Amino acid sequence: MRDVDADSQRAAPRPAPAPDTRGTAARLAAPAGVLAATACAFAYVAAVDPGQPGHYPVCPLFRFTGLYCPGCGGLRSAHAFAHGDLLAALQDNAPAAFGYLAAAALWTVWVVRAARGRPLRLGLAPVWLWTLGALLLVFTVVRNLPFGGWLHP
Repeated sequence: MRDVDADSQRAAPRPAPAPDTRGTAARLAAPAGVLAATACAFAYVAAVDPGQPGHYPVCPLFRFTGLYCPGCGGLRSAHAFAHGDLLAALQDNAPAAFGYLAAAALWTVWVVRAARGRPLRLGLAPVWLWTLGALLLVFTVVRNLPFGGWLHP
């Protein structure tokens, strides 16, 4: 096998993307559509209480195993969040409540970049994704252990 020097293994730098030349309204159409869909979803969850039986399906993992998945309590968390009860939202599903805030921040960045004609680039290193996955795994395991009852939805 022949030796390859380190310089030839480096990827060539990518050129900067060209700015979007469409009008501002056209660039903001996608973020506006996402906002409208999210607002409709939150309005429905705010109006129809997930704590009342019969409105939403039961988590299949919980139904068949009795174990809470990382999403269990997410609808109750969204309901509390939509009503401004942040403590209840955190108690029902803390990762979901933080996810709502992170999604709002990401959407805001998307709107600002779209208004300026720049693309939204998410350059998350794999270590961040693995860290997030590990945190969700720990959350799931702890909420299903006897001492993790305070994390039950």
